[in-house]
Amino acid sequence: MSERRKKGEATRRRILGDAHVDRSQTEADWEAPFVDLITEAAWGHVWSRDGVTPRERSMLTLALLAGLGNIEEFKLHLRATANSGASREDVLEVLLHVAIYAGVPRANHAIKIAKEVYAQMEAEG
Repeated sequence: MSERRKKGEATRRRILGDAHVDRSQTEADWEAPFVDLITEAAWGHVWSRDGVTPRERSMLTLALLAGLGNIEEFKLHLRATANSGASREDVLEVLLHVAIYAGVPRANHAIKIAKEVYAQMEAEG
């Protein structure tokens, strides 16, 4: 395992949590090369950089995911705000930007999903 892959693994665990990472690796069969790719590239090359804080990176990621309509990934990264430091107020600011720059329907749907995810997170404790 490369140093970049190890660093990506550590960052991925810190942001997404051990349970998610363990589950994704346990479920990985034929998609194991994909898990390796995102762990090294997204988490090792991008998320592990020092130029942007995890909070800011989280906000950027949420804006892109909502703006592109990638709602399943949006849910995952919204849950990760518990570890990245992005607050609910930060997320609302992100979605206001999405409304202006990517479209009201995308932001409206992301707000609906965010309320559902936050309710689930509260119910889980």
